[in-house]
Amino acid sequence: MQWETVIGLEIHVQLATQSKIFSGSSTAFGAEPNTQASAIDLGFPGVLPVLNEEAVRMAVKFGLAIDAHIGEKSVFARKNYFYPDLPKGYQISQMELPIVGKGHIEITLDDGSTREIGVTRAHLEEDAGKSLHEASFEIHGHGMTGIDLNRTGTPLLEIVSEPDLRSAKEAIAYLKKIHSLIRYLGISDGNMAEGSMRCDANVSVRPKGQQEFGTRAEIKNVNSFRFVEKAINHEVERQIDLLESGGKVVQETRLYDSDKDETRSMRSKEEANDYRYFPDPDLLPIVLEADYIQAIRDSLPELPQQKRHRFMDEFQLSAYDAELLSSERETAEFFEAVAQAIGDAKLAANWVNGELAAALNKDSREISQSPISAQQLAGLLQRIQDDSISGKMAKTVFEAMWNGEGDADQIIVAKGLKQVSDSGAIEALVDEVIANHTVQVENYRNADDSKRPKMLGFFVGQVMKVSKGQANPKQVNEILLSKLNT
Repeated sequence: MQWETVIGLEIHVQLATQSKIFSGSSTAFGAEPNTQASAIDLGFPGVLPVLNEEAVRMAVKFGLAIDAHIGEKSVFARKNYFYPDLPKGYQISQMELPIVGKGHIEITLDDGSTREIGVTRAHLEEDAGKSLHEASFEIHGHGMTGIDLNRTGTPLLEIVSEPDLRSAKEAIAYLKKIHSLIRYLGISDGNMAEGSMRCDANVSVRPKGQQEFGTRAEIKNVNSFRFVEKAINHEVERQIDLLESGGKVVQETRLYDSDKDETRSMRSKEEANDYRYFPDPDLLPIVLEADYIQAIRDSLPELPQQKRHRFMDEFQLSAYDAELLSSERETAEFFEAVAQAIGDAKLAANWVNGELAAALNKDSREISQSPISAQQLAGLLQRIQDDSISGKMAKTVFEAMWNGEGDADQIIVAKGLKQVSDSGAIEALVDEVIANHTVQVENYRNADDSKRPKMLGFFVGQVMKVSKGQANPKQVNEILLSKLNT
């Protein structure tokens, strides 16, 4: 039997506000445990939450960016459940009237085609604390759990997709689009390692052609693109094996164990009525005026999809290049600075997507941490354009620039890499090579036209060797062809 995978993602994004959603406590990451949780965050008797307007603005910004319906009236509710890191015994969230309604995200697939994925809703809520299960928490040989409540009350935007995704690869493409978008908008740093963006994946399978959904399992709190993909693939295999062996999939919440590359049962899956939602009596409804929404719309930057299309139209870049360059705002800005400086978008794209991306990946750096600035890379590429160095030499110069040895011109002079473009000097080198390889010259002249290009490569290599790589390759080819063919 052929099976179809059905996936929906719930993405929790920590909003980049300076203070928490209902209190003035700091949201800074990395503080000592339990030093950034106020009486309001902990739900002490008599305290009252006060809504952070900046969190509202960020949520509206996201909703407008995905062309979603913005709720003119939205309501906070109490979601009741017990968990050790939830000190109030409830979480303030949104249920019936979320701030962001239906919208959509366009994803780009490996073959360059695009698909539209529906977004059901995006709502504001407060984060819970964090339970720490560490080996150091041990008393008299018994393991203990530590509770850090610093994260309690940090504003979250929970983005819920429609069950429109059909593979782990599509899920990752969607997740990366959300990651790119929140960073473009400046509403979150999207740092998954620090928990700024976390993902729950609802996964089910059904016989191909069946309209009815299968029973889903939710994989909770996965915090990297790679682990989300691996967790989904494992869960799909588990469900198919279970169904094909006559078993039934149980609706439940599961955890992904990256060490064992497997999902395991955590608890039965709750439904909305299990949480006994009711409107929070301490918080008034949010009412948004049309002028307020329009002002936020007017403040939106050029978004990734818009930038991608502009790069293709304005710079005639391929869909692949444009997708890579527009995925991160910093990368797009770096590329445009280089392209404008040298007047050659394709050359700029090749180097930003090629040498620069490889060097950043090797050193695990963001482009904002690149030791080579956009202006410095443009300076290097200008030396290729004016034939001062070859493309091969440029890679040597790039490596020296990366290691902090100076800018392109300084390195070219220091290493004696300036390309020989004097036609008289190159002609003398060509004559020398031809005189020293009479047999190869005779073979070349007697060969079929189809074989000559490969044989020419031998002579080019010899000239470059004699010139210590400094002869202009284009001129070498032209002069060789002229002399060998006469």
